[in-house]
Amino acid sequence: MNDNLLDGIRRTQKMLAELNQVPLRRNYQLADYQYEILMRSIHEFESELDDNYEIAVQLASFGQTIVMQVTDIGYSNPALIHFHGYINGQKSQLIQHVSQLNFLLMAVPKADPTRPANRIGFVVPDDEDSESE
Repeated sequence: MNDNLLDGIRRTQKMLAELNQVPLRRNYQLADYQYEILMRSIHEFESELDDNYEIAVQLASFGQTIVMQVTDIGYSNPALIHFHGYINGQKSQLIQHVSQLNFLLMAVPKADPTRPANRIGFVVPDDEDSESE
């Protein structure tokens, strides 16, 4: 499913480039590329979890260890990744520069045993400004 999303993004980029008769060039320094790498890594990790576990991210960049239960990840080009979720039950958002991405993926028991396990959603910006090169 998420590979389909990536394929759709690439097809759309290619179609737009052909319409504009501009050669398609990929800037591997932009956040959208780092986002794709994160998405593949997280989906691979999640695929190994059973229904009793969810994914959490352990952050160590704040002078202490913080565990965030991530619900969504997005990006803003040229260089920001957005993590949305909960820290100690409190709604939180971490905005991090791509050069500072450093965290540990963890399997944690699901927060609500009566509900299905949460999986991380990936938010692709609609705004053309995020596609800058």
